[in-house]
Amino acid sequence: MAGPSVVVIGAGVVGAALADELSARGWTDVTVVDQGDVPATGGSSSHAPGLVFQTNGSKAMAEMARYTVEKFVGLGAFLQVGGLEVATTPERLRELHRRYGWATSWGLEAELLSPEECVVRHPLLDAGRVLGGLFLASDGLALAVPAVAAQLARAQERGVRVLARHEVLDVVAVDGRVTGVVTDKGEISADVVVCCAGIWGPRVARMVGMELPLTPLAHQLAWTGRLPELAGDVVASLPILRHQDADLYYRDRNGTLGVGYYGHRPMPVSADDILSVDAAEVMPSLMAFTPDDFADAWTETQALLPATRNAKVEQGVNGLFSFTTDNMPLMGESRDVRGFWVAEAVWVTHSAGVGRAMAEWLVNGRSNIDLHECDVNRFERHQLAPEYVLARGCQNYVEVYDIIHPLQPMEDPRPLRTSPFHVRQRELGAFFLEASGWERPHWYGVNEGLPAPSYVPNDWAARYWSPIVGAEAKATREGVALYDMTALKRLEVSGPGATAFLQRLTTGDVDKSIGSVTYCLLLDGDGGIRSDVTVARLGVDHYQVGANGELDLDWFERHRPGDVFVRDITAGTCCLGVWGPRARELVQPLTGVDLTALRYFRGARGYVGHVPVTMLRLSYVGELGWEIYTTADMGLKLWDTLMREGAIAAGRGAFASLRLEKGYRSFGVDMTFEHDPYEAGLGFAVKLGKGDFIGRDAVLERKESVRRKLTCLVLDDVVMGKEPVYHDGRAVGYVTSAAYGYTIGRGIAYAWLPAELSVPGTGVRIGYFDRLVDAVVAAEPLFDPAMERLRG
Repeated sequence: MAGPSVVVIGAGVVGAALADELSARGWTDVTVVDQGDVPATGGSSSHAPGLVFQTNGSKAMAEMARYTVEKFVGLGAFLQVGGLEVATTPERLRELHRRYGWATSWGLEAELLSPEECVVRHPLLDAGRVLGGLFLASDGLALAVPAVAAQLARAQERGVRVLARHEVLDVVAVDGRVTGVVTDKGEISADVVVCCAGIWGPRVARMVGMELPLTPLAHQLAWTGRLPELAGDVVASLPILRHQDADLYYRDRNGTLGVGYYGHRPMPVSADDILSVDAAEVMPSLMAFTPDDFADAWTETQALLPATRNAKVEQGVNGLFSFTTDNMPLMGESRDVRGFWVAEAVWVTHSAGVGRAMAEWLVNGRSNIDLHECDVNRFERHQLAPEYVLARGCQNYVEVYDIIHPLQPMEDPRPLRTSPFHVRQRELGAFFLEASGWERPHWYGVNEGLPAPSYVPNDWAARYWSPIVGAEAKATREGVALYDMTALKRLEVSGPGATAFLQRLTTGDVDKSIGSVTYCLLLDGDGGIRSDVTVARLGVDHYQVGANGELDLDWFERHRPGDVFVRDITAGTCCLGVWGPRARELVQPLTGVDLTALRYFRGARGYVGHVPVTMLRLSYVGELGWEIYTTADMGLKLWDTLMREGAIAAGRGAFASLRLEKGYRSFGVDMTFEHDPYEAGLGFAVKLGKGDFIGRDAVLERKESVRRKLTCLVLDDVVMGKEPVYHDGRAVGYVTSAAYGYTIGRGIAYAWLPAELSVPGTGVRIGYFDRLVDAVVAAEPLFDPAMERLRG
């Protein structure tokens, strides 16, 4: 036996994959427990229809799906029959072109098919209903139960124990660390416990006081009788099929057709109300079929697949699956109880990929793929409220096959979080989008009469857009505007060890004079970027950190020594960005702080009118100005004081355009855990001479082998992000951020490209829906490269 003692709770596709992957890496002191029989345990894996469509808007999810396919093929637990998605509306056909772009961006081989080609692939289709399709030959059917059996068998050969019929009654933790698991057959000691309990996950996590934003929901799957048009002697003879316009999917099995349906009303079930293995009639994850909910599905099926018009629905189930508040898995270690990990809300499609990523994380301290979208600690506290979890889980079920625009906000529950300026923003006709619960103005109706650049985007980019965006960008460049920056996470770091702590955690040298502001990166041990932050030194042992979200707070807390205190001060404070060439003219008469003497990346405390403020000379839009902070109770007074002096309010639409003109990166979009500072063009933020910091040795090695670069492109149109980039007809990279640059009069896109193609003047093409858009690599920044406006 090697490695720490691990208990994996749940022997479904995720638990089995994790046991296999851990033992393959030498951790063999592993015990897998499940309340049911193995390999058909009674959870979602036991009834999953097994359809694996790898295409996903998330690069990480696509990578995990691809590995699942590769592994299951090797195990003999995958039927690579191909996957076909069809469009019956023009809108869906455009969406399939977008999905083709995702597949290409992430390295999956995909084909766009004509209606006739769709029918050749799937002869049951009515050619008159289909406008086109997307086909991946590598998609297919995962045989979930055989996959569980095969992976557990390999793990057992390496020494892993598998204990069926062991119900977990409690997880024991002492002094904030797990020590074991109590089952109905006794206690099992453990250094690490991983919850892979699926629909029971919330119940198990609650044993250590952890709330999982997971909702089990019933999903309909029905089977027809034998169809003469299908081969009755093979498990599957046709590609798996999606008809997303009607929330339907299909697979054949031994001459019958399975019909899966997401179009019915949400049917949530509390994890606490799921029956035990022995109490369930068939298995705990199966509810009784409700034919009335399936009526529309059957009508649409008969229209799309004429062969079913003489068939009947012979059997059906309402099977439970896990949904989260943002449709992403829950992976990682509890912030409060060390050694308690979760791998939850994972469907068969991504199961082996999740198992590998979790094993890498546990054994090596990090995964080889970017998991920031999946980390269980990504949520704000309000996102863990039971009512929120239920509402968002149900809505995500409703929208599972919907066409979602990149800027489309959730509609309910809203509003949740508002800055102190919200009442004035509404008076000014703000159009709000939502981020992490915050209501953020995208533009202001009151600015409709301002002069604006002559520009109208294509129809997709024009959603959640107004000409006012250009007017606000122009007004910022020529005058002064206020931007609500309250939604940015703010952390207070204090205590005797604060300076040493931040020196250790960040790439920047923060041990400078009081009033200094430093742009830094947080790196993982492999040199990958975990976040970018600004660190303002407000006192000898007192810092304010501008962070990106809850994962930064989690990272700080995990590394915090006893003489350092970290506090999230976001809710109690607010921030206005006051930016533009007239910013000093506006603010100086209102404050005793000498703004001429306050240099770029310096801060000071003082007053704006009656309002006590902290002013940091930073700018995300590339113009003179300050981030001005105050307490939430004084926020409205700060807004009114500045607006009286002639500023305009501007929104996130203008902000995004101005940011890209200046070449500022956005973590989570432009760079993630998989990228290093030198690839991302952020090597200037790495101070190798300051001493040791997390990731220093690794990033020093990576500095010498930069093979790809985050590259600035200019074009005559606008794209939206995640589109493939081509050179000489070959896909070579993908777009991250994109917007129209109102100052430079061109579309801007940042993209990851091979280093040899990141030379200014290089021509490339971007795959945007059904066309190729010409683009050219440009030197950055596109605006004010001499930094004259920022430093003026």
